[in-house]
Amino acid sequence: MRDDSSLLEHTASSFYEDVRREILPRLPELEGCRDSCDVDRHPAYRFIAPVVGRVLANPHMADFRGKAAPAKTRYRIVAWNIERGTQFDGQLKALRENPLLHDCDVLLLTEADAGMARSGNRMVAEELARELGMAQVFAPCYIALGKGSGVERDVDGANTHGLHGNAILSRYPLSSVKLIPLVNGVDKMRHREKRLGRQVAVAARIDFPNLALEAVSVHLDAQSTQRHRLEQMRAILAALAADGPVLLGGDWNTSTYNSSHAFWAIMGFWLRVFMGVENVIRNHYLHPERWFERKLFEQLEQAGFDFRRANALGEYTTYYDILDPRATRNLGEWVPGWCFAFIRWALRNHGGRCPLKLDWFAARGLKVENPVVVHELKSAHGAPLSDHDPVALDIVV
Repeated sequence: MRDDSSLLEHTASSFYEDVRREILPRLPELEGCRDSCDVDRHPAYRFIAPVVGRVLANPHMADFRGKAAPAKTRYRIVAWNIERGTQFDGQLKALRENPLLHDCDVLLLTEADAGMARSGNRMVAEELARELGMAQVFAPCYIALGKGSGVERDVDGANTHGLHGNAILSRYPLSSVKLIPLVNGVDKMRHREKRLGRQVAVAARIDFPNLALEAVSVHLDAQSTQRHRLEQMRAILAALAADGPVLLGGDWNTSTYNSSHAFWAIMGFWLRVFMGVENVIRNHYLHPERWFERKLFEQLEQAGFDFRRANALGEYTTYYDILDPRATRNLGEWVPGWCFAFIRWALRNHGGRCPLKLDWFAARGLKVENPVVVHELKSAHGAPLSDHDPVALDIVV
């Protein structure tokens, strides 16, 4: 865990120049590695390992605020999995103009790219902060060996830095940054989307004029078991101060599934079919806290966190669409093709769409109001701005 209270003034591209200069040229030599053990033994990795460790241990911070933001009686917080930032222009427009988002004071971002071809090689968190006039901290989680998964591999160009991670943006001062590394749910080198690194939660103190709190941007592993997600959240809670106001927010991947391996996911799918598709959607996919993921939420409550008043319970934040070729291709890299006929059959009464609640807040020592999910955000061409909807709430002082 790293604690760094200084704001770094250089741009992310210069901050991560070591990636472009020293790491990227060596990555093609690692593409044949079957797993992380192979990577650790490879001479090319041994040569760059110190640089990789340094890059993934250091957040990038920058401050694009102008005059000091005023004190308020309530502060708007938004958590959004921005799906790499591939729809950057539309996301920026929504954050400027959407009535539920435009006055947000803090953004907890997950899945933010930095120098990935799939998102135009933007430093996504930094560019959003610059355009919105906010301070930012970006925590890299992974260095990608390729362009990504599914349709992402079809984009033109090459990665300039190949970084991917989580971020906090704020209109108020950020300090006391902590990176909280999490154990991987699966070996990231055993899949087509090969990556170095692991998931990281990023925490920072936010000093509002009349309130100080610790905000944490949290992305739990999708390819993991329910127990593993519980253990990742436990590691985050253990890294926080024992008392004081805290807000956790992000994509917690509470799918209800053991997704550590295709076999267990397929078995879980059939269990849910036998439970009744309507029942599972209504009482489990939209309420993972009730059974399949309940231990994670019980752990939060035992630690003094309130998730019930911090969320629009029972409201979806994403959905799987069997008719979406992007979603089908991505899933098809992980499960056999014959599975799709059964998924299509199971969702036949739902237009091929399955709603899920994956994105959450949890608050300790704070009064929260007006939790909302912001649906139907589209680009100028009608494309969804992300595969997740942003969630928002107000902190009342």
